[in-house]
Amino acid sequence: MSIQTRPTVGLVVKKCGMTRIYQEDGSAIPVTVLAVESNRVTQVKTQKNDGYDAIQVTAGLAKQSRLTKPLVGHYAKAGVEPGKGLWEFRTPGEPTFEVGAVLDTSIFTVGQYVDVQGVTIGKGFAGTIKRHHFASQDASHGNSVSHRTPGSIGQRQTPGRVFKGKKMCGHLGNKVRSILSQKIVQIDSGRQLIFVKGAVPGSDNAYVIIRPAIKR
Repeated sequence: MSIQTRPTVGLVVKKCGMTRIYQEDGSAIPVTVLAVESNRVTQVKTQKNDGYDAIQVTAGLAKQSRLTKPLVGHYAKAGVEPGKGLWEFRTPGEPTFEVGAVLDTSIFTVGQYVDVQGVTIGKGFAGTIKRHHFASQDASHGNSVSHRTPGSIGQRQTPGRVFKGKKMCGHLGNKVRSILSQKIVQIDSGRQLIFVKGAVPGSDNAYVIIRPAIKR
């Protein structure tokens, strides 16, 4: 029995925000609008030359004056306009893409399930109530300025320390997260927009990666 490798090539898209799409029966589906900004292949990596098969893409447009000299030479060698960044997609087997090729919404279909990866919104330093959903202490007269404190964090003399991984205050958000198996509700090929059901990680106008679902 032959094992087919799942396609991993996706798109680098910009998160525009959320809206809703109404169905014929009147029901509303909450969707996130993702805009495709000219994904251009800047490099094709092979097992022979780089140790693995992948394509490198860039999205959007960037001023050449904002780039470092190595990046200017990299874009010039590929013969493509400078973009906002460089991303890679692993390709099963020998890549069939060429440098300078443009990827668009045609690689996805309506009803297809996709995984969306992005950097979550940074919330800065947060307490345990906001970060881990702890319950607050009693807001009574006997509680003196301890309403939102985490409480005791240690044990007795043995072990005499705080275990690693203890849920405490700290940095919240600003981490790479993926949401799996989201359904594509609609595709606007003219405006290069993809409408994905539900919310996706990242703030508005941030770049996220959309690729075929790995589980469905």
